[in-house]
Amino acid sequence: MTAPIPRDIPDLPAVPGTPVLLPGHVPATAVVAPTRRPLTAVFRLLTAALASAGVALELLLGSPGQIMSYFGIQAAIFLALVSLASARRAWQASRPLSSSLTGAALLYIVISGLVYHLLLGHTTPPFSMTGATHPPVAWHGQWLALQLLYTAAPVAALVDWLILTPPARLRLRQTAGWMLYPLAYLAFFLTRAELLLPGTPGRYLYPFLDAEQHGYRGALANALLLGLAFYTLAVLLVALDHTRPNPVGRRP
Repeated sequence: MTAPIPRDIPDLPAVPGTPVLLPGHVPATAVVAPTRRPLTAVFRLLTAALASAGVALELLLGSPGQIMSYFGIQAAIFLALVSLASARRAWQASRPLSSSLTGAALLYIVISGLVYHLLLGHTTPPFSMTGATHPPVAWHGQWLALQLLYTAAPVAALVDWLILTPPARLRLRQTAGWMLYPLAYLAFFLTRAELLLPGTPGRYLYPFLDAEQHGYRGALANALLLGLAFYTLAVLLVALDHTRPNPVGRRP
């Protein structure tokens, strides 16, 4: 037998303080159904086409082995692949790519564009990935390739981020991971130079990392300054991502 239920249940004492609710993380797709974004998909296809065209032109004009060794070329290929995958997901109303991936593609292509326009675009002799010793003539193949790689592709990536991508997706903890590729590229750059004979054309692809001209101490010091600038740029992108307006509403 069970004990009888009392007719009068005593009042329980109130819980002191305000109850603390644990934060919950609900994906956007659980609240708002994803929708197809054909215009976004088309723009990202155009971005991939711009980056791919710049790479293709450089490969036609120069030595493929040397061309593929440039940071700007690798960044453009990475951007093209990420843009193609993002375009497919926007067209099919699938979940967007990880912000770690899209943020890295944005950072690397912006880095390549800034380095070209600030450090390489007005050097003497002129910067060229094909070994040319004369400045590129407007609307010729070399000039067009440089404009596609270092102007059109970075601008398209920035427009995608500012207008077609929801804000507050980038995280400060991602910035350290983004620096792994530039560090790996520096190791590749110096190893490649050591495997080539001194005096080989194109041994050092970037003049500010030329150990024959600056010595290893000077080249590594320049690399350190660039690395700090790259990390500062990564942090700035994250900060801007959390302060810019949301141009796409609540769509994922």
